[in-house]
Amino acid sequence: MAESDDRDAAQKSIDALAIAITIRSIPRILQPLLTTDLTIQQLKVLSVVVTTESGATGVGLAESFGVSMASMSKLVDRLAAAGLVARSTDTEDQRVRRIFATDLGRSVVRELMAARPELGGEVLAGLTIEELQALETGLRALDRELREAKSQENAGPETLG
Repeated sequence: MAESDDRDAAQKSIDALAIAITIRSIPRILQPLLTTDLTIQQLKVLSVVVTTESGATGVGLAESFGVSMASMSKLVDRLAAAGLVARSTDTEDQRVRRIFATDLGRSVVRELMAARPELGGEVLAGLTIEELQALETGLRALDRELREAKSQENAGPETLG
């Protein structure tokens, strides 16, 4: 029972720390979002396209976002004109056009959405080598669990096809 109590206490502490870190990181996270030319809707669609390995479809995106196919098509046209996505014909059904993120599109999402300012060099510079090694161990464990969760999700039905 003691291990269970220790685990619960550690998880509560991690939750509280994660909230505190997130709050302190908000100004650093917002900066790239405030300076982007993308609308929130474009950023949301681009983020979905980046994370859809088999390529999204206009129909799937329109359904997911609750908009008309015409609206989604215009939005994707703007993303394509900016060089963030590209369309290609589906190899199995020539009537279907798949939408893939370009290298630039993936880079934009990485910069805007995946930035972890709390792990920036100026923050990490203040940690001891022992703290850095403990952080690395923890992050590797998180990465492992997220990879496993993603592989389990990918085994399920495709939602944006």
